[in-house]
Amino acid sequence: MDFQYPDKVRNLQKRLIAFMDEYVYPAEPVFEAQMDAARDAGNRWQPAPVIEELKGVPAGNMLLGEGRGFEIAQRRLGPGRIHHCMRLIGRAERALEAMCRLSLERVAFGKPIAEQGVTRERIANARIMIDQTRFLVLNAAHKMDTVGNKDARQEIAMIKVAAPSMACQVIDWAMQAHGGGAVSDDFGLARAYASSRMLRFADGPDEVHRNAIASMELGRYLAC
Repeated sequence: MDFQYPDKVRNLQKRLIAFMDEYVYPAEPVFEAQMDAARDAGNRWQPAPVIEELKGVPAGNMLLGEGRGFEIAQRRLGPGRIHHCMRLIGRAERALEAMCRLSLERVAFGKPIAEQGVTRERIANARIMIDQTRFLVLNAAHKMDTVGNKDARQEIAMIKVAAPSMACQVIDWAMQAHGGGAVSDDFGLARAYASSRMLRFADGPDEVHRNAIASMELGRYLAC
């Protein structure tokens, strides 16, 4: 399997990163404040105005046409599972970045915590776990593209277990590096952990996915 991205994808990545840096990351505290206000007002499902502002999609770019978004979503349920895992990888990457930056600045026992063995071990393990999960997701996406969602169901189940568990662990390490501030709203880590942990049952409990994986694995030998 070739994991090399074509030039088109690399160009899209650059544009996406620039968009995130300029528009999305600065809008995150605004989004959280608007969602908190909506919940306090008893209307938690009201779209956040800042999201509507960030959307600026020309009518000519619509895939099927206005009002047909649910139809697209139904068709994309399989890839949607991939999307959840991709988001978790991105969330873990941001947590690792926050941990690295903070550990170079925060001093404990006379030296930056980046020089503490436990911090370095966690940073290294976080990088390993993120990349392991990324390759699992790429493999699942490749199989979906080549043999279809049904034949890729084991790979899909695997990433639905691996991705949220990985994200929860990496975010937890980042929170530990930040100390008490991590459970506040100052760094966004508490929210990131809560939403990542929620996906371990919202998108199907880990136990169900593991049972399905084991059944498919055992099935290989029962058929012999």
